[in-house]
Amino acid sequence: MRLRAISAAILATTALSLAGCSSSDSGNSNETSTPTAASGDAYPVSIDTKFGSVEITEQPQRIVALGWGDAELALAFGAQPVGASDWLEFGGEGVGPWAEGLYDEAPEIIGTLDPSYEAIAELEPDLILDVRSSGDQERYDRLSSIATTVGVPEGGDSWLATRDQQVEMISSALGQPEEGQALLDDLAQTFTDAKEAHPEWEGKTITVATRTSEGWGAYVNDGRVDFFENLGFEQNPTLLDLPVNDNGWSVSVSGEELELLDADLLVGFPIYIDKTEITEDAGWQMIPAVEDGRSIVIDGDLSTAFSLGTPASLEYALDEFTPLIEDAVQ
Repeated sequence: MRLRAISAAILATTALSLAGCSSSDSGNSNETSTPTAASGDAYPVSIDTKFGSVEITEQPQRIVALGWGDAELALAFGAQPVGASDWLEFGGEGVGPWAEGLYDEAPEIIGTLDPSYEAIAELEPDLILDVRSSGDQERYDRLSSIATTVGVPEGGDSWLATRDQQVEMISSALGQPEEGQALLDDLAQTFTDAKEAHPEWEGKTITVATRTSEGWGAYVNDGRVDFFENLGFEQNPTLLDLPVNDNGWSVSVSGEELELLDADLLVGFPIYIDKTEITEDAGWQMIPAVEDGRSIVIDGDLSTAFSLGTPASLEYALDEFTPLIEDAVQ
């Protein structure tokens, strides 16, 4: 099976691969964008990455943010990227509704899997963020030949940089490590409050499943599962007995074995197919969780917020998810 995702999830392995990435030619802009909250006293700073320690000697002025969610996090710390990748095909400024209005001026939109290095160079960046990314050595080498590049952390290949790593690395690069920690603390408290308000969720099992035109799958060891675990749910143990795909965070499930997805709460979302290809599928309808009304199928802004995994998008997703979970988990 291949799970293809730009509109809702990152899937990049032999079994699960990214496809359909958008590319965009970018013009040259020489207007300087400056982070507003950072202090020059924060520099120099060294950031550990898979590719070694990266030293940033002064506050970046022109930032290109290429990783999954990197631009949104830069915005959260007052920076104004001059170039950014729109992984979820939001269009416009390349951010979701939870981050609208943060740009003073729209960035040049850069391609995702196959960015135009010429377009990036024309933007004359002094810092490139590629934190939640593939971890590809050739990509990093080409980017770092243009400007100082903060790549994936050790073990962060295939978009496996965690939310905390991403926040910590980007906030440090922008001279605001304390603000980064505060952002994570606030998010953790938001989830703790929701968990304490719903003790009935504690210990219930969760499956996060998806379907593409090529098949079914489910997430394990992934931020989407973490989302629910932070609310008291536990990963469906049946899925942990299945062979994990090469990416390390998903398993494949055949259409004849959809009962393996059954859990106290079953969440599904489509990738590049219509939602009805899940909800109207006969096998899906026969899963006990679906028959009992313990399933949720999401799309649109909720799906993209859930998949993006930045603090702002997760708070948006939690607000939208909570009443749906309350209805499904009686």
